[in-house]
Amino acid sequence: MRVQIETIESQPFSENSYLVWPDGGREAFVIDPGFEPELILEQLAAKNLRLAAIVNTHAHLDHIAGNTAMKEAFPDAPIIIGHGEATFLGDPKLNRSAFYGMPLTSPPADRTVKDGDVLELVGLAMDVREIPGHSPGHVVYILRDLTPTLVLGGDVLFRGSVGRTDFPGGSFEVLEEGIHAKLWPLPDDTVVYPGHGPVTTIGREKRSNPFVGGGR
Repeated sequence: MRVQIETIESQPFSENSYLVWPDGGREAFVIDPGFEPELILEQLAAKNLRLAAIVNTHAHLDHIAGNTAMKEAFPDAPIIIGHGEATFLGDPKLNRSAFYGMPLTSPPADRTVKDGDVLELVGLAMDVREIPGHSPGHVVYILRDLTPTLVLGGDVLFRGSVGRTDFPGGSFEVLEEGIHAKLWPLPDDTVVYPGHGPVTTIGREKRSNPFVGGGR
């Protein structure tokens, strides 16, 4: 099976949202809708896609700001997030939006996932892995049935960097441990779609990432 992934970058945090759907399919899900949900809605309309689910890697403000607009446009699309982040959706302090002076809340989760779950959406199966450290309940979604394997990674691993760990509940040691345990075993050609910045691969980051890879 081939998959289509459309990247939509939203400001003011240069956050990456992703529309994901199987090649030839008519339904998609969105990963982490940000502050410009109208851009996502425009892409859905342009590609004649129906939104099947709203999937969050974690509940920091820039990754959930578009949840409300997406839910209003597609009321039947469930909001899905890791079980450790569900309470953050409705709390501006926990989701960090109050800290930035732009308090916001998201509709509540319709479904939560945990480490080891397999999330099936639009004909695609994704392994759920919890990798805290940037945010306490952060999860990543791994599409193993594709060649190459794909990771929808949120703010865990970036090209040449990692998610910041100075927020409450953050820990670099915990983040590093999770990356090494749950991402490094993936094939080197695994493509990582991060929450910020360009795509990368597991092999590239293992060799050269200055925080968690061979570039230290």
